[in-house]
Amino acid sequence: MGQIRVILCGYYGLGNGGDEALLASLLQMLPTSVMPLVLSGNPKQTSDRYGVPAINRKSPRELIKALQQSQVIIWGGGSLIQDVTSAISPLYYAGLMKLAQIMGLKTIAWAQGIGPLKRSLTTWVAQQTFAGCTAVSVRDRGSAALLSEWGVPFTLAPDPVWAMGSKPVSGLWELPAPRVAVNLRSHPLLTPTRMANLTQALIDFQKATQTCILLVPFQEAQDLAIAQTIQPQLPGPSQIMRLEDPQQLKGLFRGVEMAIAMRFHGLIMAAAEECRCFALSYDPKVSQLMQDLELPGWELSSIPDNPHQISQTWIEQYANGSSLSADQIQFRVDQALIHQEVLHKALEGGGS
Repeated sequence: MGQIRVILCGYYGLGNGGDEALLASLLQMLPTSVMPLVLSGNPKQTSDRYGVPAINRKSPRELIKALQQSQVIIWGGGSLIQDVTSAISPLYYAGLMKLAQIMGLKTIAWAQGIGPLKRSLTTWVAQQTFAGCTAVSVRDRGSAALLSEWGVPFTLAPDPVWAMGSKPVSGLWELPAPRVAVNLRSHPLLTPTRMANLTQALIDFQKATQTCILLVPFQEAQDLAIAQTIQPQLPGPSQIMRLEDPQQLKGLFRGVEMAIAMRFHGLIMAAAEECRCFALSYDPKVSQLMQDLELPGWELSSIPDNPHQISQTWIEQYANGSSLSADQIQFRVDQALIHQEVLHKALEGGGS
């Protein structure tokens, strides 16, 4: 089989650690016969980081040229088709996939997390576009239920980041132990009052456990300011860990005892590295992950009003909670590799 020119389309090069992890996972899973081209918000950074060619995801001229020169486009992972944070974003992805289908490219929707979908137009566009795909894989039961309702064939497997490789983080082991990682992101439900309560709870938690707190922004635009607000208030050792390499981001959790996290991929990375987890859910995908992994945690809207109650709950999880077993992790890694099987099967022959 000859070389296949494949476009990788996702929320890449835009500073989100979870989406970068999906790109790293996708590149890791592609057959050797594939010549990938990444659509990126920062083509130079993407090219330098992953050693693959990349173009500006917003340049019509470059997009059309790439489509003309390629045989396949992969809609690459994550919550691309949802209209809660943006009504325009899902139309960009669906529009690009529909254009590719019209131009005769094979289209693969890979490791998708579909929804929430609140608008009838977005729902209709998504349904039509997924129906035109050669292959579809999804990462959660909610997405699977939507596709079943639409009559679109699919494969269901855990998020591919379970199977992504990890790398050690320079200097991590020089930081005081034990360590606890904390990831919070901005969200309307994370009100100033809730933020103040969580911060006070972290202060109390650190005093009680004598841990080093690692504040881990996954997306600097949404997470860094929160980390910078919390850190000066902590009484003990702390560090803001600004890691751009997604494999290092995952490797960080190998060196911590517990993670308190809002982000979906923060929880997956922590769980995959045998770290105890406590979830703060802002989205159905996080709530579903909590159910699937039986993780302790709260919905943002249900966080206790009493900082002491919050800290005591965290202390209990730190002292007596358990991580996933090696067998449980390996099972999810093996299942996540089903996304790789979908790719290899769909890309056999390369053409449309």
